[in-house]
Amino acid sequence: MNKDILEGKWEQLKGKVKAKWGDLTDDDIAEIKGNSQYLAGKLQERYGRTKEEAEKEINAWLDEHK
Repeated sequence: MNKDILEGKWEQLKGKVKAKWGDLTDDDIAEIKGNSQYLAGKLQERYGRTKEEAEKEINAWLDEHK
């Protein structure tokens, strides 16, 4: 997972994160702060994904937003 992309572009990407994963709350977005591990954890919590599924989904999404 290229966490540098997420951390470096967090201010630009957080709206897109909210659009992609609409079950994430504003508090979730604030807590994530560009941390890919936090995002994966929130996807596990909100969507019932496994850690591997969440990481794969995040990686695919990041590839689209490079």
